[in-house]
Amino acid sequence: MSASPFEPTDPPDNSGMRKGLTSYGDQGFSLFLRKAFIKGAGFTDAALDRPVIGIANTGSAYNPCHGNAPQLIEAVKRGVMLAGGLPMDFPTISVHESFAAPTSMYLRNLMSMDTEEMVRAQPMDAVVLIGGCDKTVPAQLMGAASANIPSIQLITGSMLTGSHRGARVGACTDCRRYWGKYRAEEVDAEEIADVNDQLVASVGTCSVMGTASTMACIAEALGMTMPGGASPPAVTADRIRIAEQTGAQAVQMARDKLTIDKVLTRDAFENAMRVLLAIGGSTNGIVHLTAIAGRMGLEIDLAALDRMGRETPVLLDLKPSGQHYMEDFHHAGGMATLLRELKPLLKLDAMTVTGRTLGEEIERSGPGFKQDVVRSAANPIYPQGGIAVLRGNLAPGGAIIKQSAADPKLMEHEGRAVVFENVEDLVTRIDRDDLDVTAEDILVLKNIGPKGAPGMPEAGYIPIPRKLARAGVKDIVRISDGRMSGTAFGTIVLHVTPESAIGGPLAYVQNGDRIRLSVTNREIALLVSDEELARRAAASPVIEPTAARGYKKLFLQSVTQADQGVDFDFLRAPKMVGKVPR
Repeated sequence: MSASPFEPTDPPDNSGMRKGLTSYGDQGFSLFLRKAFIKGAGFTDAALDRPVIGIANTGSAYNPCHGNAPQLIEAVKRGVMLAGGLPMDFPTISVHESFAAPTSMYLRNLMSMDTEEMVRAQPMDAVVLIGGCDKTVPAQLMGAASANIPSIQLITGSMLTGSHRGARVGACTDCRRYWGKYRAEEVDAEEIADVNDQLVASVGTCSVMGTASTMACIAEALGMTMPGGASPPAVTADRIRIAEQTGAQAVQMARDKLTIDKVLTRDAFENAMRVLLAIGGSTNGIVHLTAIAGRMGLEIDLAALDRMGRETPVLLDLKPSGQHYMEDFHHAGGMATLLRELKPLLKLDAMTVTGRTLGEEIERSGPGFKQDVVRSAANPIYPQGGIAVLRGNLAPGGAIIKQSAADPKLMEHEGRAVVFENVEDLVTRIDRDDLDVTAEDILVLKNIGPKGAPGMPEAGYIPIPRKLARAGVKDIVRISDGRMSGTAFGTIVLHVTPESAIGGPLAYVQNGDRIRLSVTNREIALLVSDEELARRAAASPVIEPTAARGYKKLFLQSVTQADQGVDFDFLRAPKMVGKVPR
């Protein structure tokens, strides 16, 4: 009598359809039942004996950034089957920046939990993570890092650019630029409606160096994508070919047991930080990198990041720090061109999902060619990294400014605080003609941090007060404990830590206080004595926000501050094992 294919094996086999069997108290029956149900979909034993490759499907009618997900899934499946694997796509939460209230950041951790638990719960020997919009790639990398199986990221890709009255436009730096013109009454209602039709010319993520493009570049720098995986636009054949290659590589990773902890190392995070600085990347990239690193037991050292920034110039000429768009970056050779230029500053021995090191991949990419999108180190867009870390009595835990997208004249500035207590206060008063504000003042917005909003929304891009916009003011110093879109620009201090909602010094700033910003000295200072701040704190103690039930209750009880990635405390690694960069 032949042995049953449903009995335990010796040695134990924990791969393919035998992986993570549902508990019925009888493993043989568990496998028997699993195979019976999956055969109902028409699978044969020959198919079910192959390595199983999960494909996280984040397509959604609410998510045009992922509008090409069906085509990508088909290409990944083709690659998996060509390499001898069995593709199994499954749905997870899909989060879009413009369609998630109160903010997509509020749902990032939920998406990471969904990703982690579905990867753990379902039998797969490797997983392909399909994501693009701002919070989806970090959520997937966070979840996969915690699940620790072979994992590879597939970016959905950027949108194409459009044209408005002969001018090339793309989301969403141009969204903000034209909306600023509309607020200043430089364009009328008819033109703002016309440009609205042209800003997003296809499905895909923002075509500038916003958070989505930043995370795409960071994912490749981390070694988590196929070489060249960051830059192909969503609707191109190049993107589909990358998807097929990703599926094939996932099978190889499963066979090699190339788990994510072998890729997401200290060296990988240091490379990602170099790239973040060199591309003029979104300030959100720091929060997301910190959260991903926290899942691996690593802490991001903001002071060391700032030191790294002083020797890492901005080389990528992309909006909002430069002039080009993501499709131009792709035509210029994409990340290979940038990494080739950054090579002296990179950790070349870092492993990638290909099983080769980053240095080997740079060599395989060839010598490059003449182009004008990635500058040389001798001719940078900006002489230092795009992001600077500030400290002072207003931000004891640190704050961030995107110096490459700020007005140089305002980066050394002292002014009078014009304070808004929360977003509702901002909306109510920012456009009033009787608002007491001048271009020399500093706008301060409180209570938009991780707990204050909740979810740390991108309201840190405080609009220019309408009365100043009409007068031609294009920038003003702005400070908050929130975030701003990577597509935004201006002299804007963000991520003030600790946030005002938990009693950080920002909570006690009053109208008329003097604030000093010195990017050169990396300082953000409230020119009020410690004694006066203590008196204000005693007179108006902060009551931290709470919720009665549901996800909001979990969020408010568990979310960390910006310097720990705004992750949930119970999702971070149970033990921190080191800092990055060294």
